[in-house]
Amino acid sequence: MKKRARTMNLFYVPALILFAVFVIYPFTKGIFLSFTNWNGYSQSYKMVGINNYIRMLTDQNVHRALLNTIIYGVGSTLLQNVFGLALALLLNQKFRGKSVVRTMVYLPVMIAPLIMGYVMYFFFTYNNGALNDILGVFGLEAIDWLASGTRGTAILTIVNSLQFVGISMVIYLAGLQGIPDMYYEAAAIDGINSVQRFFYITLPLLMPAISSSVTINLIGGLKLFDIISALTGGGPGYDTNSLSTLVHRTYFASENAGYASAIGLISFVLIMVLSNIVLKYLDKKEADLC
Repeated sequence: MKKRARTMNLFYVPALILFAVFVIYPFTKGIFLSFTNWNGYSQSYKMVGINNYIRMLTDQNVHRALLNTIIYGVGSTLLQNVFGLALALLLNQKFRGKSVVRTMVYLPVMIAPLIMGYVMYFFFTYNNGALNDILGVFGLEAIDWLASGTRGTAILTIVNSLQFVGISMVIYLAGLQGIPDMYYEAAAIDGINSVQRFFYITLPLLMPAISSSVTINLIGGLKLFDIISALTGGGPGYDTNSLSTLVHRTYFASENAGYASAIGLISFVLIMVLSNIVLKYLDKKEADLC
């Protein structure tokens, strides 16, 4: 048995090698570069210690990107889960055309976020944008939707939420279909109304689905990149950047790979810490209900 176990362990070796080459090495290299002034292409650079991290304390672009990242993460998670649960409750009912509606809701998930960003750009752009054309039909003035950083951040959060709400819907549908009917039958005998049934039966039994959906949505929102690049490019100025797009902009446009590596490491820590805090909280709530 020991010989068989040793033989089976050999099958892990290729996966471990790939993981080391494509994950561990780039990650450790990024940590090293965050302590340098490398410009991204030069053969020479020097160590600058923690200067890159100190610079972030006073860099307003980093502060704005950090705030935007939290807004994208928390805002998208809230919208995706609220609308995803509402859609799941609707589509868990029996009615004609249910499969078509499910497909339509999930279809945007299959579109590349970069493509979705370009599509939505022609919807929100000032000149000949679809939304401004609709306003024109009603005799209203055109609005430069993407000229404001605050409005642009809100639009990006909404677009990201609408594209990936199908993931939450599928997770909640699976959770709803896993709830035994006997609980609802017992509730009906006791005279419990639909609102009480939702809060005292459906919601508690959906906690495993809520944990999965919230964690997936939060991580996806915190690392938002493609839609921002296509729809606003991080503009106007730096006002709609996330930490991910700021890393790209700092590395390639500003040619400051060392500083970009430091920002990237902070982004990684933020995602790891927030997602773990939320996951542990939800796991505790789930355990309390068991």
